[in-house]
Amino acid sequence: CQTAETRFGLRRTAPGDRTAASRPTRAESEKARRRGWQEPPRVTLKREVSTAAATASSEQEFFARLEAAGMLVRKRYSTRNPDEVTGYAVALPQDTTVAGRPVWFSGGKLAADLTLPKLRQRWADADDPRHTPGAPAETFTAAERAAIWEHAARVAAEAAAQVRYAAADDPATAADAAWAASDTLHAAAAALGSRVIREAATAYDRAARAPYGRIPRRTPTRTGLRRAARLLSAAAFVGHDRTLAQAALITRLAALAEAVTELRLTQQHAAQAAAARSAAERLRAAAVTVNPSASAPEPRPARSASSLAREAFPQARPSRPTRAGTRPHPAAQPAPRPRRRPGPARPRGPGR
Repeated sequence: CQTAETRFGLRRTAPGDRTAASRPTRAESEKARRRGWQEPPRVTLKREVSTAAATASSEQEFFARLEAAGMLVRKRYSTRNPDEVTGYAVALPQDTTVAGRPVWFSGGKLAADLTLPKLRQRWADADDPRHTPGAPAETFTAAERAAIWEHAARVAAEAAAQVRYAAADDPATAADAAWAASDTLHAAAAALGSRVIREAATAYDRAARAPYGRIPRRTPTRTGLRRAARLLSAAAFVGHDRTLAQAALITRLAALAEAVTELRLTQQHAAQAAAARSAAERLRAAAVTVNPSASAPEPRPARSASSLAREAFPQARPSRPTRAGTRPHPAAQPAPRPRRRPGPARPRGPGR
């Protein structure tokens, strides 16, 4: 199948590289439909856990944010060291079994990068003494919040330039920036309370993950993006007006997603490139909503399967059967068979 996709220019199917998140099962989707929920609990939990992981700076703050969001949290302790936490599971209060018990989902069941050991590697970047975990938005003035939005937009622009610059020479650095951009997107979606940006952050998640669960080496770009995410969470948006600084951040995040799209295309990761492109399109639409003066790029026409087939097989299609008394089109007539040249007469043998 992959050989045929390459030969005829079709969309490349994604290999089993463990970058996709676990999707809701049929039973979970039907349960959500019966109870009138907007989405299955697995989708809600993944979004809340991703947002809490992006905006937290420590393990304690992570669990505190989950509980503040109304999630049920269950920690798993080591059998050798009872005081050591080795994992966690989350559940929604309204999602219960027939016996009335919560339906738990571990971090690894939600996404490959939401396990506790991998989350701890994210929080290793939180070494900025200027950051105050859990600082409420009321402690910042309007000018300070605008400065934080401008700082986050500047960091996103620098990350996009870093991704484009390091895509060929230093792919590890580019992959690290692409991974950290997911936190900034989730933090911006939570701070703005925008459904479109939240969908963009969800769509981008696959583009952020490295194949087979690899963790990129730490770079300054990752540290800057995650510090910007924590600052956005600390200075959360608490009004109804939209400023140019917020529109600028969304535009820079869209440019960052486009840079990651080019990176994944260069690496021949089609599914991750499609995820980053989908996030960029949603962010461009959100930027127009926040700042109507911004112009959205014209959508490219989609290539249908029939057009790809015509390009791959340029032969004429078989004609329909003609009615009696009508002549078919010349292009539909079969080509005449070449006549065989008569050869020398073969001598006959004696008759029986």
